Parts: sequence; structure tokens; C-alpha cells
Amino acid sequence: MFTGIVRELGRVLSHEGGEGGVRLRIEAPASAAGLQVGDSVAVNGCCLTATAVEDGCLAFEAVPETLRRTSLGRLGEGARVNVEAALRAGEPLGGHYVQGHVDAVGSVRSVLPEGMGKRLWVDVPPEVLRLCVEKGSLAVEGVSLTVAALDERGLSVALIPHTLAGTTLGALQPGDAVNLEADVLAKYVERLLESRAS
Repeated sequence: MFTGIVRELGRVLSHEGGEGGVRLRIEAPASAAGLQVGDSVAVNGCCLTATAVEDGCLAFEAVPETLRRTSLGRLGEGARVNVEAALRAGEPLGGHYVQGHVDAVGSVRSVLPEGMGKRLWVDVPPEVLRLCVEKGSLAVEGVSLTVAALDERGLSVALIPHTLAGTTLGALQPGDAVNLEADVLAKYVERLLESRAS
């Protein structure tokens, strides 16, 4: 379980493999200092298991299912990534409950200046968009955000300067792929209503 509060911007050192699976090595010294092999880590919102922790770096393996569901297969060497270690008992829940189970990959429609920050519009697949509500929570690239507005194609979120500087969202451009995870509460409610209807 995660909170969607990114603790560190990591850097991809290596990305090896193909459709059958990928091995990632990420430089993230602040995160690595408190982790051990087997721990769960969210990388751009995708929950991965650390297979190695050494010299300020983390290693992960992504299987075909992960590559189909996320944008991790598109990462190249040198790419910046959002890193968050799993929530520990007693730690504050600063964002919202994020599982690290990416629901779909969206596409950046526009990034517009808005006051001190920016307004990010994302085209969202229908199966995820129907779970989103105005002022509800959504994880974009693992970042906990509040839905500001919705239209028939997607939604927008407001990004403050701190988020722009401390996450990969500050570098997004139109057409970029982003990992999306809807609020888990919305998913459970939808499933409950479907079962009652049948």
C-alpha cells in the first residue's frame, strides 16, 4: 500500500529485456537506504518488488502482464521516475490509498500554465474514467492528485509548484503516456453494484 506522496525522483540506470520481461536498475539513494530485498516500491505508480538493493540503487523485474498494463516498458536509460516505498505502520497517510496496481495508461492532452502552477489534462480510457469524480482522488504516475474537472474524454488536475518540481509530472508533454490508478474505493463500489444488479 502506498500514499501517492512521491519521496524521491529516481533515475533509470539500465533497462534490459523485451516483451518477455524487463529488468530495471534505478538510482534512488534516499529510498534505497531504508529498503531491503523483497520490499515493495512504487515506480511511476506501479508496485514492484526490489530484487536487489546496493550502492544507492534498486533493481526490479517487470513481467509481460506489468508491461501490458503500464508504461514501464517505454522507459529508457536516464529517464526520471517517481519512487515511493510502501507505507509502514504509524506513518502519516498524506495522499490517499494507492495500491500500485495500475488500471490503465492514459495520454497527456495538454499542459497549461495556471497561476503559480499548471493544469494537466489527460485522456483517460473509459473503464477508468467512469470511476472518477470531481474532487475525487486519482494516482497519475504514482502521484496522488485531486480531479479538478471531467469531460467526455478525460480529466484535469491542478499541479502546484512543489509537485512540478518534485515529481516527473513537471516534465510531461502532450502525447506522453501516464500510468493511472483509480481510487480503490470506487472500484469496490462499482463491483458491489454490479453484483447486486445481477
